[in-house]
Amino acid sequence: MRYIYFVYQWLIAVPILVVITILTALITMAGCAIGNRDWWGFYPPMFWARCFCVLLFIRTEIRGRENIDKNTSYVFVANHQGAFDIFLIYGYLGHNFKWMMKKQLQSIPFVGAACVAAGHIMVDKSTPAKLKHTMRLAEQTLQGGMSLVVFPEGTRCQDGRLHPFKRGAFLLAEEFSLPVVPLSIDGSFHLLPRGGMNVHPGKVTLTIHKPIMPPASGKYDMETLMRLSYNSVASALPGESPLA
Repeated sequence: MRYIYFVYQWLIAVPILVVITILTALITMAGCAIGNRDWWGFYPPMFWARCFCVLLFIRTEIRGRENIDKNTSYVFVANHQGAFDIFLIYGYLGHNFKWMMKKQLQSIPFVGAACVAAGHIMVDKSTPAKLKHTMRLAEQTLQGGMSLVVFPEGTRCQDGRLHPFKRGAFLLAEEFSLPVVPLSIDGSFHLLPRGGMNVHPGKVTLTIHKPIMPPASGKYDMETLMRLSYNSVASALPGESPLA
C-alpha cells in the first residue's frame, strides 16, 4: 500500500498540485491587481490549501472555531510542526488573515510573488529602518477584522516537539492592543517532517483556543502573555508540559 501511495504521490498528485499552485498564484496576482486584495489573497489560496490535503489524503479536524469572530482582528500564534501547517491554517482556519513570513520566502517561484501581491508581511530584520517599516505594514494590515498568523517558534521543528516562543508576535499584539489566539497543530510532523520529501497520509488536528484579551490598559505583561500562549498551545499537544 505504501508503494502504491508513493507512485500516486509523485506521478499523479504532485503534477496536479504543481499546476494548481501556479494557477492559484497567477489568479491571486491578477485578482489583487484588479482590486479587493483581501478577498483574492485569501479565498483562492484557501482552495489551493484544501486541494493539497484532499489530493494527498490528509484528514483534518478543526476544534474551537466558535472561539473567534470573523469581524475581529487577532494575532494568531501557532506551533510549527511541518509543511502541512501552512495548508491546514490557510485551508481551514476560517478567518481572513495575512502571514508574517521571512523575507527570503519571497524568492519562491510564483508563490513568493503571489504572497507579496496579497499583502502578506515580509519581515526584513537587516536594518532597524526596515524592521520599523515592517511594523508600519503590520499596523496598516491589522484593521477591519484582518488578522495576522505567526509561528512564534521561528521555524519548523526538527523533532515534533514544542519549542520556546520568540517575542515578535507578542510585541505586535501589545503594540496594537490586539487579542492573541493560540493555535495548536497536532499530527503535522508525521505527515512530512522537516527535510522529508515523501508524504505520510494521516490526520492533523487544528485547535483554536480562546483569545487572550488585552488588559484595560492595553499593555500586556509580556512574560505572562507568552506563558499563557505557550501553555494553551501545549494543552492540545500530547506529551507537552505547561510552563510554570
